[in-house]
Amino acid sequence: MTSVAQLLKTKPNNTPVFTVSDNDSVYDAIKLMAEKGIGALVVTNASGIVGIVTERDYARKVVLMDRSSKATPVRDIMSTAVRFVRPDQTTEDCMALMTERRMRHLPVIENDKLIGMVSIGDLVKNIIAEQQFVIQQLESYIHGGEQP
Repeated sequence: MTSVAQLLKTKPNNTPVFTVSDNDSVYDAIKLMAEKGIGALVVTNASGIVGIVTERDYARKVVLMDRSSKATPVRDIMSTAVRFVRPDQTTEDCMALMTERRMRHLPVIENDKLIGMVSIGDLVKNIIAEQQFVIQQLESYIHGGEQP
């Protein structure tokens, strides 16, 4: 069973978590997401983490409501109920939470500090790798230790 800490170590160059201020414009947040090739940003202010904003928030709360992305602050569209996981939790914990809450991104918090972000894509990639390992082990067992 893979832990969140192990999963974070497999991400390229210990991928940083990008944040945006709750006062920043939605335009700036979407621009940052596009530049970094990501789908979510953790939202912060002087008191710490206050939300998360995703491409889905943009589509539903700006585009479909005919708002201006340059005039709308992130705080107006962000989700404030931030679900998160700890490094010692398992990838199965993450999948269960994401499935139950219909989420695609989970911040990783350790000692009240943001240390990473786990996406549904990260979890799927991990599951595929685990399944490939099991298949290789079974093939090796079936062939009596010989290479298939």
